[in-house]
Amino acid sequence: MDPSPSIAKVCTKAKIGEQQSDFAYWQTQPYARRLAALEEIRREFHRWKYDAEPGFQRVYSVVKRRGIR
Repeated sequence: MDPSPSIAKVCTKAKIGEQQSDFAYWQTQPYARRLAALEEIRREFHRWKYDAEPGFQRVYSVVKRRGIR
């Protein structure tokens, strides 16, 4: 994925009772844009929490082998 954010910064002025919810906004966005935003949020969290770029997790599997006890 492209490391640069692809979310446009938009500012609108509305009365409190007329504000559209975040959920309604994201429902109008295509899946690819939603995933890109989620990935950006995940990267920002890792930089803030761990002061590091996120990497691959280690995954271990237990494999049962025949003849070895």
